Amino acid sequence: MRKVGGPVATGPDFDAGTRADGLPAALSDPDRLATVAATGLLDTGPEEVFEDLASLAARVTGSGRAFVTLVDEDRSFWKSCVGVDATDIAARQNPVRESFCYFLVGLAGDPFIVDDAATDPRTRDHPSVGPMHIGAWAGFPLLAPGGEVLGSFCVIDDSPRTWSAADLTTLETLARSVSAEIHLRQSLETARQAHRLSADLAHSLQQGLLPPSLHPIPGLEVAASYLPASASGSSGVEVGGDFYDLFATRGSSYAAVLGDVCGKGVEAAKVTAMARYTVRADASRVLSPAALLDGLNTAMLAQRAPRFLTAVYTAFRLTPGGLAGRVSLAGHPPALIRRADGRVHRVGTPGTLLGVVEHVSLVDVRFRLAPGDLLLLYTDGACEARPRPGTPPGERQQVFGDAELAATLSGTRGLDAEATVKGIGAALADHHDGWASDDTALLALRVPPSS
Repeated sequence: MRKVGGPVATGPDFDAGTRADGLPAALSDPDRLATVAATGLLDTGPEEVFEDLASLAARVTGSGRAFVTLVDEDRSFWKSCVGVDATDIAARQNPVRESFCYFLVGLAGDPFIVDDAATDPRTRDHPSVGPMHIGAWAGFPLLAPGGEVLGSFCVIDDSPRTWSAADLTTLETLARSVSAEIHLRQSLETARQAHRLSADLAHSLQQGLLPPSLHPIPGLEVAASYLPASASGSSGVEVGGDFYDLFATRGSSYAAVLGDVCGKGVEAAKVTAMARYTVRADASRVLSPAALLDGLNTAMLAQRAPRFLTAVYTAFRLTPGGLAGRVSLAGHPPALIRRADGRVHRVGTPGTLLGVVEHVSLVDVRFRLAPGDLLLLYTDGACEARPRPGTPPGERQQVFGDAELAATLSGTRGLDAEATVKGIGAALADHHDGWASDDTALLALRVPPSS
């Protein structure tokens, strides 16, 4: 065993090389260090959300010890240390060379899994294997939105063991939840400081929850809109929970998601941002929409999300004949397909909303779009629109419901995606006379007609 303070143990080849002391050069990267400092978590005490997630990891894996760790240039700071008796902040850290966490920083985002630390060539000479009774170690990186490694979410077992696939899947999901919590805190604090108790807060935060522009997809028309509900309070600060996103996943595949978080305000915005972050993180490796939404449900429960969520998610690819995809509904209204001849039909099987129960029932439904066909995703503001309060009896008292939305969509026959979204928005505005009873998000995908 090498002495503490001596040369570090031989490990994997680090992506950005090593420092003079043999530790990964990425530990000293100025951008990474600035991102770690910006979390505001260094040298702070325990907090319930991190304690709960670490406790869950220790319990599910049966490992006994679990850590949420922030790693700067010289030390590993334990924001949470379940199974370790360390109450003072000064005791909740150790020199970085005495921690396995530097492996994760050096690997630039990959997990680091050790079944037997005493025999594994990467760790057998590490100075902490004996003193810290490390039999087995499994950790996943905590990542900032820019990809910087903030630290690790890890578990330690006193004895060697083989980590199961279920153990690693759980740890990966919980690590993403911790990363999302850190990112959300920073985003919301920035928004609070910039627009505290002002109408600009709602606008700026809401815009931050939507993609700045839709991802262009060659050979496909795309369009979206978001209309916030009309403010009902004196402050006008009502951040909605509707969101949409469109992005490439892998190869020639793409994904579109649209969701509606229950309620309004900062808590709804936190769930919205966490949902978008989790969906994007999982989309490149989870092909099934139902499976992806199931994973989002797990993340919401792990983080004890304060609001439930309905969502529609579709994974698709362009084909020589148009577009082929699968769609899954989680407590959300069905998607609508407008055929080139104006016929409209629903697609999707009703499923369980997210963030309430552990086991959800979600189904993938296949669909195809031919040239001239359009797929519309929408939140319930488009199919439950009520008239402006105080509208005289007999004047547009009915709700703009499912039938009205389908008829309006059919009436946009021949229009491209952008004109279709604008047409639906105009019909809703005409119905409620410019007063929106609920947030409304629309996302349309159209295969251009054959020339």
